[in-house]
Amino acid sequence: MHARRLLATVATVAAALGVTALTPTTAQADPSPTAAEYVALGDSYSSGVGAGSYDDASGDCRRSTVAYPELWADANGPASFAFTACSGAVTTDVINEQLGPLSASTTLVSVSVGGNDAGFADTMQTCVLQGTDACLAAVAEANAYISGTLPGRLDAVYDAISAAAPNAQVVVLGYPRMYELDGGCVLGISEESRAAINGAADNLSAVTGDRAAAHGFTYGDVRPAFTGHEICSADEWLHSVTVPVGDSYHPTAAGQSGGYYAVLEALA
Repeated sequence: MHARRLLATVATVAAALGVTALTPTTAQADPSPTAAEYVALGDSYSSGVGAGSYDDASGDCRRSTVAYPELWADANGPASFAFTACSGAVTTDVINEQLGPLSASTTLVSVSVGGNDAGFADTMQTCVLQGTDACLAAVAEANAYISGTLPGRLDAVYDAISAAAPNAQVVVLGYPRMYELDGGCVLGISEESRAAINGAADNLSAVTGDRAAAHGFTYGDVRPAFTGHEICSADEWLHSVTVPVGDSYHPTAAGQSGGYYAVLEALA
């Protein structure tokens, strides 16, 4: 009874002073923010090809347990996490096969796509097997596609993501430059070919960043993170030619964590 009289007295005094008395039921802390609902889309750079530790259930999509989407989910504990990125995916694959988990409740989407549309794998194969002249011609063809056709294909993907997840922050991750020029590689393709491939990576980054910005998305440029860690550097985060061949020119586990995850963590 004494406690009730005390609370009544406090309330009376508070009313006289023009303030609101806090009872035990109203003096609660603000609720914590809603946990993220995260969906990871994209191609092999998002699925984690090259990083190892693949989930057998992912089959040919080769989703790695140490790919950057998994690392972000492990570190941030989202309320839900869907990982649909798949090795070899092009823009139409993302639209037709990966958007199922998206909804109005999705709060975060990450995606990397466009490299396969531009024929990245075929270009690299030409450069390795057919010499400098053929390489430069293949890179020129890829650049023409990146500048002319890819913007529309990226727009289609980004429009589809916005429609399916209208309330989400969308982080578009780009691609690194492949080579450190004047680096430590003695064998392999010519320095002219390496410079041309890097130039195509810069072109791809510019186009992807431009289209992402046009849709109100956040662009994660990974090139600065990979600087000093390209092929031919002293601390490579990218595979050169490997066995199995499918891992070639993809980030290692260190590239996924130090490069892609670090960029996503800083932006999401």
